[in-house]
Amino acid sequence: MRISLIMLRVNFKSRALRFVGPHAWILALALSGCAHFQPRPISPARSLAAYEDRSLSRPGLKAFLAANHVAPPAPGRRWDLKALTLAAFYYQPSLAYARAQLLAARAARITAAERPNPSLSVSPAHDSGIPGAPSPWIVPFSLDWPLETAGRRGDRMAIARHLAAAARWNLVGTVWAVRNRLRAALLALYAAQRSDLLLAREESAQRTVMRLLEEQFKAGVVSSYEITQARIALDRTTLARQAQQGSIREARNALASVLGVPLRALRSVRLSFADFRELPQDLTRPEVRRAALLGRSDVRAALERYAASQSALKLQIARQWPNINLGPGYAWNAQLAGDSEWQLGLSVTLPVLNHNQGPIAEARARRRAAAARFIAVQAAAVAQIDGALGAYRSALARVDTANALLGNLRRQLNAIRQQVQAGERQPLDLATAKIAFYAAVQSRLAANLAAQRALGALEGAVQSPLTLSTSAVRSAESESASNLP
Repeated sequence: MRISLIMLRVNFKSRALRFVGPHAWILALALSGCAHFQPRPISPARSLAAYEDRSLSRPGLKAFLAANHVAPPAPGRRWDLKALTLAAFYYQPSLAYARAQLLAARAARITAAERPNPSLSVSPAHDSGIPGAPSPWIVPFSLDWPLETAGRRGDRMAIARHLAAAARWNLVGTVWAVRNRLRAALLALYAAQRSDLLLAREESAQRTVMRLLEEQFKAGVVSSYEITQARIALDRTTLARQAQQGSIREARNALASVLGVPLRALRSVRLSFADFRELPQDLTRPEVRRAALLGRSDVRAALERYAASQSALKLQIARQWPNINLGPGYAWNAQLAGDSEWQLGLSVTLPVLNHNQGPIAEARARRRAAAARFIAVQAAAVAQIDGALGAYRSALARVDTANALLGNLRRQLNAIRQQVQAGERQPLDLATAKIAFYAAVQSRLAANLAAQRALGALEGAVQSPLTLSTSAVRSAESESASNLP
C-alpha cells in the first residue's frame, strides 16, 4: 500500500519546453558517464602458447624477484626455495584465480556504496475536448527520488567490506597453499635424487660383494646359496634405482606444475636443496602457536564472514523502517488549458502486514551458522597445529636416533677398513660393512625426509612470518603473469 501526498501546487503561464530545454543537458551528462562493453574472448590456442612460452628467465619474473629483494639467479647458478617461491607467486594460475575473486569482492564494495538513482517519467496525452485550450496536448513530468532510511547504505557497505576482507584472507590462504605445495614438490625431488645417489653407492658395494663371492665360490669357499642371496639383494637394489628414476621424473613434473611453468622450463635450471639441511625449532615456541590460532588466514576469513553476517542482520532490522520516496512533478495544460502545474509528492510503504520478520529470522540463523563455522575453523586449526607440532617433535627424535646409529656404523666401518689394511679381515668383510653403512645412510635420509615433511606441515599450519615474510605475501596478492580478460 502506498500513500501519495500532494505538498505544493503552483500555477503559472509557461510552456513545457521552457522547463525541459534548460535541463536536457543533465540527461545527456548522465548518459555520457556510462560504461561500455568491451569483449575479451579467450583463445585456448593463445593461452596454451603463452603457457608453453613461460620460463624462469623472463624479464617480468626477474623484475618481480628484484622488487622483492631477491637477486635473480644467474645462468648456471642454483635456484633456492625462496627464489622458487617467488616464481610460483608470479606464475601460479590458482593465485590468479584467487586475485580475481578478491577483485570481484572489492568491486562489490562499489555496488554497496551506490545510492539509488531517481527516476523520471513522462506521460504525454492528447485531449481535444478542452474548450478554449491553446493546445490539445497534456505533458506531465514526474520525478521519483528515493531516500534510504535507518542507515541501510552503511550496513551494505559494512557487509561488502567484511566480505572483501574475507576474500583477501582466502587469497593469503592460497598463497600459503602454493608455498607448501612448492616446498613439498622440491623436497620430493631432493628425496628422489638423494635416494638414487645412495642406492647407486649401495649397488656398487653389492657388485663388489658379488665379485668377491664368485671368486670364493670358484675356490669352493662359499656355496651357491650365498651367491643367489647376494644376487637377489643386488637385483632388488637395481629395481629400487629404476623406481627412483621414475620418481625423479614425476617430482620434476610436479615441481613445474606448482611453479606454473611447462616441464621444459626446468631442463637447464639448477636447483638448490640447502634449505633441507636444517631442522629449525623456532616454530615450536608457544607464542608462535598462539599467534597462528589468532591470525591464521582461514581463522581470519571465518571471522570476517561472521562480521559480515552481523552487518547483514543489522541491515534486515533496518529494513523494518520504510524508505521515503519524494515525487515532485510538473504538468503543462493540465486541468486549466495553457497552465503549468508543479507538485511535490511523498510516498512511504506502510509496515502493516509484516515487519520484515522473515528476513530478520534468516539473518539471525545465518549469523549463528557463521559463528559455529568460526568455532569449527578455529578448533580445526588447534588440532592441525598441535598435531603438526607433535609430529615434528617425534620426527626430530627419529633423526637423533638415526644419526646415532649411523655414527656407530661409521666407526665400525672405519675399524673394519683398518683391519683389512692390516690383513686381519677379508675385503668381503669391508664390502659387507659398506652395504650395512649405506643402508643406515638410507635410514637416516628417511628420518630426515620425514622430519622435513613434518616441518613443512608445521609451516603450513602456523603460517608464520618466520617462514614466509609479510612482504612476500603482500607481493603475491598483486603480481601475476596471467593474462586474464
